[in-house]
This record gives sequence, structure tokens and C-alpha cells, in this order.
Amino acid sequence: MKINLISDTVTKPTQEMLAFMFNAEVGDDVFKEDPTVNKLEAHAADLFGKEAALYCPSGTMTNQIAIKTHTQPLDEMICEVDSHVFQYENGGYAFNSGIAVNTIQGKYGKLEADQVKKAIKLDYDWLPNSKIVVVENTCNKGGGSIYTLEELNAIGKVCQGNQLKYHLDGARLFNALVETGDSTAAIGSTFDSISICLSKGLGAPVGSLLVGDVGFIKRARKFRKVMGGGMRQAGYIAAAGLYALENNIDRLKVDNDRAKAIGSVLDQSNYVAAVKPVQSNIVIFDLIEGITPAMFLEKLAALEIHASAFGPQSIRFVTHLDISALMIERLMEVLSTEISSDSFHL
Repeated sequence: MKINLISDTVTKPTQEMLAFMFNAEVGDDVFKEDPTVNKLEAHAADLFGKEAALYCPSGTMTNQIAIKTHTQPLDEMICEVDSHVFQYENGGYAFNSGIAVNTIQGKYGKLEADQVKKAIKLDYDWLPNSKIVVVENTCNKGGGSIYTLEELNAIGKVCQGNQLKYHLDGARLFNALVETGDSTAAIGSTFDSISICLSKGLGAPVGSLLVGDVGFIKRARKFRKVMGGGMRQAGYIAAAGLYALENNIDRLKVDNDRAKAIGSVLDQSNYVAAVKPVQSNIVIFDLIEGITPAMFLEKLAALEIHASAFGPQSIRFVTHLDISALMIERLMEVLSTEISSDSFHL
């Protein structure tokens, strides 16, 4: 029994999702003539109380399009140092938009309103213009950390008071919302733009959505095209995203609860130095000195459990819909009884 905890991006469409995809009505989306893409975009916009949405191949693309649409060269993006737009998008803010970045050291990948306020540049010729704040909810590198709506709104007030655009990298936003109980409409009213990923815990094979007002999305479509993101009969894959939004949100709570249970076992293990607080479906933990990630992953792989290194001394587990209750039971058994510090002959 192979247990793949490398990421929630490894999910495969269920039979029900595949049937829904197979029966999709399609057209040419570059000409806005794909009815399934149009339906998905309208559904996403309505979900967040926004005017429009744009379907794209990836979350990196939706984030980069948002940054490009909100800024111009000589501007600056403010974000937490562990945020995806800084760590894992290949410097796209510089390559695509010609802007600077101002990274802030928060806690578990989260910014505080006062930190944002202090980071805003003064209007001098020799400084970039602070123009956009990007937050990630949940924060991947922060261990799946979750912002409260109060925390998000406090940052939003700073943005509004200083003419800054406010973008949410919501790749795993629904993992947060099933915990906090906040509505998508409340999230939508807080941000100028939001990116959501369909191919992680929601289980679609590909695709992300960018939501915002009509003018923003109209300009964003041009940037999608120039980045090579214009698609033709995209309704087949858009159907998977539509199915995911209509059927797979509530079950994310199962993934979160399973991750919390895994974190509790690891917290009691003698081969673990520390576990980041587990709030959603991501578990990041540090190994004790003498055990390297490569050693630990090799031990797991021999037991048909697969995970990823996430730093010089860290491992990441991510739960998702392709992980069954039986797999979790087996994982718990391995972590609690079959692996110990003695397994590594320290």
C-alpha cells in the first residue's frame, strides 16, 4: 500500500469527477466561447462576491498575473519571507513585473498589520513605490498556518489607508475556511484580488482561478494571453474545477483533522525535535540532530510511505483526498512503533 504524502497536488480525479469532465460542453475559451469555463468563472466570482474571474493553468500564473495587473515597474510588493510568491515562483515578481520585493519576517508565514504599516516606503526618488501586499492563506512553508478574518481585515485597513492593493494567494484557502467558518463573501470583500487553486486538496487535475472586479479581470486576460495561458477547449479541465467547488470543499476538514492527528503522534516521537503548529492539512517537523531528511525519507520509502524534505532538517507531510483512513492508520503505526531514534543507530 503506497502512501503518498509528498503534496496534495498528487491527487487524481475521482470517477465522478472524470464522468463530469467527459460530459462537459466546450468551446474556444480565448474567444470566451467555452460554456463550461464561463460557468466556472461565474461560479467563482459569485462565491466571493466579486464581479469576474479568470481560469488559468496554475496558481503561480494567477498570482503573477495579479501582481502584474496591480503594479508597474519601480513598484514594490510587501510579503512575508516564507510566502509562496517569494519562495517558490522563481522571482516572477521581478521577471514579469519589474518590481522590487520587501520581505517581512512574520510568524509561521503570517504578517501582522503593524508590520505592514512599518514596511511601507516613503515617497523618495531612490525608493520603490510600495504598491501591493500579498498574503498566503494557508501558508505552505509556515506549516499550513491560518489567518483569522480579523487579522486579514486589519491588514486590509492598512492597505486601504495607504492606497495599496491587497492580494490573497489562496492556494489552500478552503482548507482554512473549513476551520474558521468564515464565508467566502467575507474573504472576497477584504481583498482586491484572490487566487484559488483547484488542483490541490480540491482534487482537480489542473487549474487555478483569479477573481476580482471587471476592469481588473479584463486586463488580467491580456496578461494571461501574453504569458501563454490562453486555452482553447478548456472546458474539459474546467469541469473538474467546477465539480471540485461544488462537491469537495467540506471534505477538506477530514484532511485537516488527519494532519492534526499525525502532528500529535510526531510530537511524542523521540526522533522529532519540533513540530510546527498543525492548523490545516500540512505537517512540518524538524528531525533531531544526527538524522537527516534523506535518512528519514529513505526509511519511510522502504515502508512505501513517501514525503518530502522541506529544509535542512525538516520533513513535510500533506494529507489529501487520495489518503484513506486505512493509510492513516498504517502511517500512525509506522510513526509510533516502527520508527524511533534507535532505527538510525545514533
